[in-house]
Amino acid sequence: MTRPLRIAVVGLGFGRAFVPIYKAHPSVGSVAICDSNPELLREIGDQNNVDDRYLSLDDVLTDEAIDAVHLLTPVPFHVEQTLAVLTAGKHCACAVPMATSLPDLQRVIDARQRANRVYMLMETAVYSREFLFVMDMHSRGEFGNLTFLRGSHIQDLEGDFPLYWHAQPPMHYISHAISPILALTNTRATSVTCLGAGELRPDIQQPGGNAFALQTALFQLEGNCAVAEVTRSWFQVARSFVESFSVYGDKRSFEWPLLEDEDPIIFTLAEERPKSRRNASAQRASIPFRPELLPPELASFASGGHGGSHPHLVHEFVSSIVEKRPSTIDASKAANWTATGICANESSLKNGATVTIPGFE
Repeated sequence: MTRPLRIAVVGLGFGRAFVPIYKAHPSVGSVAICDSNPELLREIGDQNNVDDRYLSLDDVLTDEAIDAVHLLTPVPFHVEQTLAVLTAGKHCACAVPMATSLPDLQRVIDARQRANRVYMLMETAVYSREFLFVMDMHSRGEFGNLTFLRGSHIQDLEGDFPLYWHAQPPMHYISHAISPILALTNTRATSVTCLGAGELRPDIQQPGGNAFALQTALFQLEGNCAVAEVTRSWFQVARSFVESFSVYGDKRSFEWPLLEDEDPIIFTLAEERPKSRRNASAQRASIPFRPELLPPELASFASGGHGGSHPHLVHEFVSSIVEKRPSTIDASKAANWTATGICANESSLKNGATVTIPGFE
């Protein structure tokens, strides 16, 4: 019988949502928590009856009893902390993005190979109820041949957000918008043409940082004649929050709703089409959460945030360790997804010049 795992959740701002899920997982024996804020550490520890508490990642990594670490820390820390976790011989899950430069993507891949441990990028979009619904449709052939895929992530970060977000190009945080596209088509993007739009106000811009209010890109996909479009924005776009993807095929299409409280639309092309512009029917689709895909102990978490993705991510990370196999979003796949945004930003800095996206293995 496999020994129950001991998991450390590092970074409790976002990580607080994952602590009770790990505690409930049948393959997890105990959970430790880590945050540099002692008050937050005390609050989350007391709420979840967690005794093992750490103020630094270094303390976590020196504890030989800890098997795996889930990093939910600020973006600038992701690479070095991931390397430290893997070098310490522990399995590593990390919030997006994996890195913000191509060399750093390779550094993480190399470290994972040396450590021979599980790495998983904890991308919520490919475990959301919407993606699972669309993936089921695609596996049944309902879309037919895919023609076009669109992703979008527009979010206003003015206000109480760390200043590093002001300097970060929107495309460096592309994962939520591009990952459903690449996961659905089971491929990678090979080239990108991207334009930057608008100019950040002087009070938002950071020295040497991003200058665009929005970036929008077209991607070519390896072994696929479909084209993908992705739009990203952090500031100065008058629109409510949206994190979406849409899929268009020659039989059916799935279109994300304009507003958060609406259901998506399924378009179906009639087999016998009259000479009319209205040749596709439209129907709203109610998207279910998927507790049946989880261990019974995690089913109550299936209707949570990010489309119910959190327990599915936890279960996949834990299962990959227990089953001694790569995770579904391993280091190579994570690098291929993340590289799309890095190269898109490069294209926008070159006024839309086409940039080849390297592949990672």
